[in-house]
Amino acid sequence: MSAVATRTVLGIDPGTNIMGWGIVEQRGQALKVLKYGCVRTESNHSLATRLMMLFSAISDIVNTNHPDEVAIEELFFFKNQKTVMSVAQARGAAVVAVMKHRVPVFEYTPLQVKQALTGYGRADKKQVQEMVRLTCGLSHCPKPDDAADALAVAICHVQTNQQLTN
Repeated sequence: MSAVATRTVLGIDPGTNIMGWGIVEQRGQALKVLKYGCVRTESNHSLATRLMMLFSAISDIVNTNHPDEVAIEELFFFKNQKTVMSVAQARGAAVVAVMKHRVPVFEYTPLQVKQALTGYGRADKKQVQEMVRLTCGLSHCPKPDDAADALAVAICHVQTNQQLTN
């Protein structure tokens, strides 16, 4: 009897104030949520300090949990240019933290995440979160929303990239 292939995927929903993260395990066709949470930074700190806090926290999460792969959401259009710049920098800090540990990084647009989870690229946040709950057999939607969004990115990766790590 052969062993069932497993892999763990860390999903990241980038943000400067709140960066969501979630880890799922794929065992064969089954998905299980292992952990999730958020990294929070205080707005009274400088952006440089906040970026270092995000980098350190994501690095610690990778170092502690040893994911096989990481999926991170790409940025979409923001009306506020200042916001998009800081979120892009936060996203960069997360990517560098992951790459420091030599873990492969995969990127998905919000449209791809929604399509993978709901079959509809224009699904709203509540529909995506409900699919996270159903897909992973959870009794309730993960909170805060940023953690649920990160789990959605991880699930998108599992459903999009079917190659299992041995």
